[in-house]
Amino acid sequence: MNKWAYVSVLLAAVLWGTTGTAQNFIEGEAHALTIGAIRLAIGGFSLFAIALLMKKFVWRTVPWEAVVLSAISMALFQPLFFSSVQLTGIAVGTVVAIGSAPVLAGMIEWLVLRKTPGRVWAAATAMAIIGCLLLFANSEAGAVHAGGIAMALGAGLAFAVYAIVSKRVLEEMESVPAVALIFSMSALCLQPFLFLFDLSYIGESRNLALLVYLGIGATSLSYLLFSGGLRAIPSSSAVTLSLAEPLTAALLGVFVVGERLGWISWVGVSLLLGGILVLTLGKGSKKGARDAPLTE
Repeated sequence: MNKWAYVSVLLAAVLWGTTGTAQNFIEGEAHALTIGAIRLAIGGFSLFAIALLMKKFVWRTVPWEAVVLSAISMALFQPLFFSSVQLTGIAVGTVVAIGSAPVLAGMIEWLVLRKTPGRVWAAATAMAIIGCLLLFANSEAGAVHAGGIAMALGAGLAFAVYAIVSKRVLEEMESVPAVALIFSMSALCLQPFLFLFDLSYIGESRNLALLVYLGIGATSLSYLLFSGGLRAIPSSSAVTLSLAEPLTAALLGVFVVGERLGWISWVGVSLLLGGILVLTLGKGSKKGARDAPLTE
């Protein structure tokens, strides 16, 4: 098993974890849905242009059904996730959405694709989810909202489906054209939001620079890394590694934004990091190899 594939997915999750901090420094009335639509447009359309210039597209090999389902899943993730955060608070929304994704991915692989997740995945996922719960145990989250929880679970399901279905796309296409096509289609799905909310904040040079970073660094580059790693590892493992996102977000919140975490939350950080290490290093061992799904 190629350990670099796990490292690639882990780096992608770290880049995703910078999104909240970057958004924190955007000035003015910037609605989360417009930020999501713009970052997908920048990331997707720029990659699409690059792929066209490099003549990377081989249209006859495009698995359109998987591409469309991947694009819809990613497009759905954006409003579901941001709406859940608005209704339940950042802590609860993030934990439920990102924390539920690996469980849902493993269940989909098990029940639908008949791939049994291994013991390494189960142990790493359990540690990471408990870590997520403890990480925000002392945070001042908003009141739990049933509709917000449902949306967060929907976001977790959307990301899990994206991870699984996009793996099918990567079997037929190279990473650059695959990510470019999926994210361009996702961006088109979200463009109507740009006509519903104020976009005047884009005129600020600082805000524009942050949006470019969100589009290039936290979207196109991160999903290229994620897709590259996804080629070589089970979807359930990739989604578990994505739990590095709330870990990164929490650490940046403490050391950059100035938020404070209690000792219980720091225990959660340790468990989350431990779960990621178990998955990354455990898969490289002989035991980890035996635990991997037989079809991988």
